[in-house]
Amino acid sequence: MRGNKAALAAAMAALAFGGCAAAPSAAVNAPTAPAEPLSVFGHRSVLEFGPALLAAKNAPPGTVVTASGGVPNLWATPDPALAASVGGHAEGAPPPPNPGMADLAGNAETQTLRMSLKHPDVRIVVTTTEGLYRIIARRSSGIASVADLKGKRIAVFVNTSAAFYLHRLLKGAGLGEADVTIVPLTARAGADAVIKGDVDALSTWEPEAERAALALGDNGLSIQPKGAYREIYSLNARAGTLRDPAKRKQVVAFLRELLAGCRKAEEDPGEMQAMLAERTGQNLELIRQSWHHHRFPCALPDDLLDVMVEEEQWLAKIDGRQPRDRATLSRLIDPSLLREARAR
Repeated sequence: MRGNKAALAAAMAALAFGGCAAAPSAAVNAPTAPAEPLSVFGHRSVLEFGPALLAAKNAPPGTVVTASGGVPNLWATPDPALAASVGGHAEGAPPPPNPGMADLAGNAETQTLRMSLKHPDVRIVVTTTEGLYRIIARRSSGIASVADLKGKRIAVFVNTSAAFYLHRLLKGAGLGEADVTIVPLTARAGADAVIKGDVDALSTWEPEAERAALALGDNGLSIQPKGAYREIYSLNARAGTLRDPAKRKQVVAFLRELLAGCRKAEEDPGEMQAMLAERTGQNLELIRQSWHHHRFPCALPDDLLDVMVEEEQWLAKIDGRQPRDRATLSRLIDPSLLREARAR
């Protein structure tokens, strides 16, 4: 009898110990909270965001959200000075910027360079779109070439890639910004101005350049020297985001969808164009007509750093500071995410 009691006590002790040991295992296997969606920002008015927009739509439900904004949203620090530097806003004043926080944000390399002065942790991870810029000029203003821009009034959104494009074209003709009159306007207001004859020429992105060209008809001239400059529109992230294993996994998964989005943009852009028409409020046919002024590489261009080095010198002169060197700028590019996305 004493032996049976001892055996029973041992069995109960073992059961109690086993129950205590099982508790942590149950906690480990408890379902985890779903990850926060990846937030991808790009300005509402630009066509360059198209591949990202389609990639977000095709991602698994609830995993990606999009919003209007740009590189400043990586730190939730709006850049009101950029919008305030030009006139022609629809409401008479710049719209309030979206203060939201982005995991990925689209912009031309110009804004990456500008924001990286205060935020050197920004990283370019992929170039989705290249904008093939051009100058739209009025023939009636006596313009037949870049050289004829001397002394003319040119509408441009200052401190943007369109302003750098104008700089490059003028430089190629032996001119500088001091040889023309810069009229700082939004893209839409600039197109309106050249159509009305308030300015002689316009440097801007699509589809406003196409809208101006169509409205001017035979009086319009499209100036687009080969090899001058093309906008390099990329998705950017914070270095800290890319070091976080969970966020990095989300970014890589999104880049895989993005690669498919870029193929669609080149081969079958109809769905993307319709999405952009709804998002931007632009006419769908106008978007279709201006589409060939873009390329969609979903890569990191071989000359990306070269362009950034030259553009940094231009920006530094505007800011009255010393330009950063090539080694410093090279740290703003992180090719590792794209390699992971391609290595399925």
